[in-house]
Amino acid sequence: MNHHTGASLQNRIAILGSGRGSNARAILEAVACGQLSAEVALIISDRHDAGILEVAAAFGVPSSFVDPGDGKRGRISDEALQQITDQLLSDGVDWVVLAGFMKIVRNPLLRAFDGRILNLHPSLLPKYPGLNTVKRALEAGDAEAGCTIHLVDSGVDTGKILHQARVPIVSGDTVESVTAKIHAAEHLAYPMVIGRVIQQG
Repeated sequence: MNHHTGASLQNRIAILGSGRGSNARAILEAVACGQLSAEVALIISDRHDAGILEVAAAFGVPSSFVDPGDGKRGRISDEALQQITDQLLSDGVDWVVLAGFMKIVRNPLLRAFDGRILNLHPSLLPKYPGLNTVKRALEAGDAEAGCTIHLVDSGVDTGKILHQARVPIVSGDTVESVTAKIHAAEHLAYPMVIGRVIQQG
């Protein structure tokens, strides 16, 4: 059990994700080796078969599946958002980290954690908000791609940008090869930025 070393240390994180959980793993590894002084209190997924739930189990982190409801792409029900918000508040979470969470976040979660929700987006925002970012960068003939870590607001990928990591696009690159480069950059950048944001409180 991690004890807070100071009353002002607001470092309990919840990770929300829908996929295989590679960024959650990078964050948990950073915590385990002392690179990130935070505690991952909870991992929540909107998919019962998501790899991120296996990552949680491997690191001994409590996890839960929340049924997103009506199932439309990108849509999560009001009930599910309320359930997530209640769970985070009752667990004393300070920061919400979105790691491949494929649902658009809105109230009451936004209101409860205003300015304390981070998202990782696989493009150099404001370019390519939304989906299929790498494909769009390749089709546009861009010389680089990358990822953006930003605060979440009520828009889609519009919140205040905290950090960007850039990767080159070279001749012969594919969606898969550029995506792999972006993932590597994400795994380095996300724990670092989370640590910085927590320190600033």
